[in-house]
Amino acid sequence: MVHEMVPEDLSGVLEIERQCFSDPWSYEMIEKGIKGSLDTWLVLWEEGVMGYCVFRTVADECELLRIAVRSEFRGRGLSKKLMDQMVFYSRQKDVKSIFLEVRESNDRAKNLYRSYGFVEEGVRKHYYLNPCENAVIMVCRDI
Repeated sequence: MVHEMVPEDLSGVLEIERQCFSDPWSYEMIEKGIKGSLDTWLVLWEEGVMGYCVFRTVADECELLRIAVRSEFRGRGLSKKLMDQMVFYSRQKDVKSIFLEVRESNDRAKNLYRSYGFVEEGVRKHYYLNPCENAVIMVCRDI
């Protein structure tokens, strides 16, 4: 089940952050994020927190900031459940386009985004650290 994140989900999301990202967000950053009004945090909860995503909507644009699923639960289509909900929320807010950055080497994620109609539109050189890597900018204009 996907639901909007509540404070009780924070420790599970933080665990996934540390598992999935070389530059994880801190407890304080996540806590501040869920209390703010700009971002929407969604959690996939089945056997505890299994995945989450966070996106920001401004005017008629949405930016996918993070999406992650625990490594032991990958390959079950859980990222698609999170993406489906992000698209649903975006449509409710009359979003016209969604954009994101993804590591150049993350073919699995790029394939997921392509399946939702995202196309590559540019590159941000040396965007990621630890290790240093380019980011591919992807956009979906047909929500």
